[in-house]
Amino acid sequence: MISSFTAFFEKLPYLNGAAPYLALALAITCLAALAILTNIITKYMIVGAIRKIIAKSSSSRDDILARRKVFSRLSHLAPALVVYALGPQFLDGHPVIANGVVTLSLIYLTITCVLLIDGLINAGEELYRTYKVSRTFPIKSFVQVAKLTLYFLGFVAVLSLIMGESPLTFFAGFGALTAVLMLVFKDPILGFVAGIQLSANKMVAVGDWVEMPKYGVDGDVIEIALTTVKIRNFDKTITTIPTQSMINDSFKNWRGMQETGGRRIKRSVFIDVSSIKFCDTSMIERFSKIHFIADYIADKDKELAAFNDEAGADAMSLINGRRMTNVGTFRAYTEAYLRAHPKISQDLTLLVRQLQPTEHGLPIEIYVFTNVTDWLQYEAIMADIFDHILASAREFDLSIYQNPTGSDFGKLAR
Repeated sequence: MISSFTAFFEKLPYLNGAAPYLALALAITCLAALAILTNIITKYMIVGAIRKIIAKSSSSRDDILARRKVFSRLSHLAPALVVYALGPQFLDGHPVIANGVVTLSLIYLTITCVLLIDGLINAGEELYRTYKVSRTFPIKSFVQVAKLTLYFLGFVAVLSLIMGESPLTFFAGFGALTAVLMLVFKDPILGFVAGIQLSANKMVAVGDWVEMPKYGVDGDVIEIALTTVKIRNFDKTITTIPTQSMINDSFKNWRGMQETGGRRIKRSVFIDVSSIKFCDTSMIERFSKIHFIADYIADKDKELAAFNDEAGADAMSLINGRRMTNVGTFRAYTEAYLRAHPKISQDLTLLVRQLQPTEHGLPIEIYVFTNVTDWLQYEAIMADIFDHILASAREFDLSIYQNPTGSDFGKLAR
């Protein structure tokens, strides 16, 4: 190509001396113009047509490729290929310049390929997040490792083109620096291994509610990356902790509660021991009118009467034989109330039990599960239940224990 341009300029007397230089400049200009024209055609015509087709498509997944600029980066391959293929022909009389142009085109082609693959990886990750499996098996750490490897290989390829050496030569040199590289990339390596363990063992996933008191963490996991895990706490702050900390330190994951569909209520009501007593006839008659335990009172009264008759117990004293107590009846009422509650799960553990008495009284523990896991609903259900239980204790002649207050001491002073 240059020889043709040189012959043309040599025909012009006033340009005869500068013909080689003008031919070289014209060849470079034509090569650049052809590369720019190729870029315009691919970017504005071909890629533009592809974008219009994607815009009309009913599927939203192909929009991800456009949003991640995969097609626009793909269009940059055309001018690089044109320069690489036609450069030696346009610059046939200048091998040094031709080799330099080809090398630059290869470097540009390598960088473009790296960016193209990076866009494909980003698009693949975004597409993967549209599936439910992405919540239990996040691939953010794997994507970051893939990108790290991609850019490392791209750097080696560019360096080998600049130095004119084989990439294997650089890999051999990097092999001697393995210890140094492991020290420099210690955190990414540990994070990658920890990410594999977290994903393989399904220890934590995006969207899980986790508690980690050591780091003040109490909230939802929003991202699991190569070296860090991001958690949005319930106070809307974001805590970032090292990925390997999820392996080395203990944490509580509430995913099981969310998957079960029930949230536990475990709370005690403390009964004043001095208010506990046997049930007399008037109390039994009054308790038998309570809807939830009417059948229980009737059955229990018959059972105890039959036992006392058989044992010959003296009915003049309540302590003789077996008798119902107000606290036992209250416990039976509480259990019946919970079994009839529409927001309490009947498939999971439902238990109302006595614990060991303490200086604060006799604990009656309620151990049940709601059939909803939403925090707001859970708190409202629990509050309603204990409002009712605390208020109903008086119906059984029981007193709820609490430490003496100023008003209590004021009554003693009167």
